[in-house]
Amino acid sequence: MDELISKFTELTAFHLFVVVLLCSIGAWGLFKIVKWAKGMPKAAFLVLAIFPLISIFPIPPPAFKNVEKAKIEQRKNKQNNGGLDNE
Repeated sequence: MDELISKFTELTAFHLFVVVLLCSIGAWGLFKIVKWAKGMPKAAFLVLAIFPLISIFPIPPPAFKNVEKAKIEQRKNKQNNGGLDNE
């Protein structure tokens, strides 16, 4: 039991170290991007600031929904027309 606890503690400490390291690298990278963007014109800085917000809200593909509805309606029309022609 003690071996299992020590392995879990080591594994958790390693994961914590990796997470802290990755967060530090990410924060450093973001700092560099902001520093680079501040040297750019104001419009480019605004675009760079808004760009991450665009990825939060995915754009749904409405064309696929319309195609699916059209297929369903076409099947219904074929069934209705087929039934009328047979009578």
